[in-house]
Amino acid sequence: MREAEGFMAPRIDYEDERSIAQGAQQVLEATGGHLDAVFHNGAYAIPGPLEDIPTAALRAQLEANFLGWHDLNRHIIPAMRAAGRGRILLNSSVLGLVGMRYRGAYVSSKFALEGYADVLRMEMADAGIDVVLIEPGPIATEFRANAIRQFERWVDWTASARRRQYEESLLEQLHEGSKGRQWPASSVTDAVIRALNARRPKPRYAVTAPTHAMAIARRILPARMLDWVLSKG
Repeated sequence: MREAEGFMAPRIDYEDERSIAQGAQQVLEATGGHLDAVFHNGAYAIPGPLEDIPTAALRAQLEANFLGWHDLNRHIIPAMRAAGRGRILLNSSVLGLVGMRYRGAYVSSKFALEGYADVLRMEMADAGIDVVLIEPGPIATEFRANAIRQFERWVDWTASARRRQYEESLLEQLHEGSKGRQWPASSVTDAVIRALNARRPKPRYAVTAPTHAMAIARRILPARMLDWVLSKG
């Protein structure tokens, strides 16, 4: 039914190089080698204090949230370059602007993505390819449930020097999360549509009030003051 409606979904797993190559090939074969845009949105979090995150876990986090995106870009940029146009949209996060405790693995991947996008945007300008960052804050998805599964897979909190902290508060924080407002996924969709339809898209589209607030805070607050503000979140 979906293919009859014009929707095709080849499997692409950012942690699987073969699926990236095959998925990109399927798309380009279906379109006769043309591709107007790509929107990268596959990512997850491995929560926990950085000292408790195994190196293998951080490597997997970067593969899924950053390196796989670069791999896919290298497959599709030649088609965009040949056409003299294209748009690469990268879904970042408010945590690509500021760091928060116990989210270090995810923050690292998003900070890497922010720098990557800035450089790629400059390098692709002469090829007619726009590079855009979408920066959401809290969105109502299964993100936390997925993060809990990753935590349980990777983090041995019972062997941590912070075991008492886990027992007293960190496990509750992980499972309960923030009580603040969450925005619908359509907030991100709206930003993506604007970026795709704009004659000249902005380098960044901030989505949700927290992202706007943190972008301002990062610019005006001294580092120690920003640390204090973020530690309350």
